Amino acid sequence: MKEKAKILDQPAINRALTRIAHEILERNKGVEDLVLIGIKTRGVPLSERLKEKINQIEGVEVPTGEIDITLYRDDLTHISNKEVPKVNDATIDTNIDGKRVILVDDVLFTGRTVRAAMDALVDLGRPDQIQLAVLVDRGHRELPIRADYIGKNIPTSQDEIVNVQLIEQDTHDLVSIYEK
Repeated sequence: MKEKAKILDQPAINRALTRIAHEILERNKGVEDLVLIGIKTRGVPLSERLKEKINQIEGVEVPTGEIDITLYRDDLTHISNKEVPKVNDATIDTNIDGKRVILVDDVLFTGRTVRAAMDALVDLGRPDQIQLAVLVDRGHRELPIRADYIGKNIPTSQDEIVNVQLIEQDTHDLVSIYEK
């Protein structure tokens, strides 16, 4: 793969998350009944960063959690017999019934990951509302899903890959586009 462009560096990611935090607070009129749920893998540190930013703004800690969508994927039958999906339980320390849950992920592409996350979420409870926050929306939806909060829209071709690196799991913060 060949790197085509660097889209967001660490300061740009930080600004995008600050804006998303403000938008979440504005739309929801504060933090009451909010829960942030990160979709594994890179949605989890993004949800934690949003939690910190909301705490800085409002002085309140919003409950967070993480959800693994492995068993909810619609492509498990296409995965090779050599690959065995690793299953991790959801870690949500608060009841989501009647809450406004904000799913957090790094990249919104076809919408299938978000659909799987919503399936996993409703198995855990019945939130009043589910909203979606993503760092990058790259288009090419296969399902009628849209993000409520977007860090950056990046129009891409099907032959491009959006690579998100976060310091919590990688060596630095960076969003790049690669050509296949």
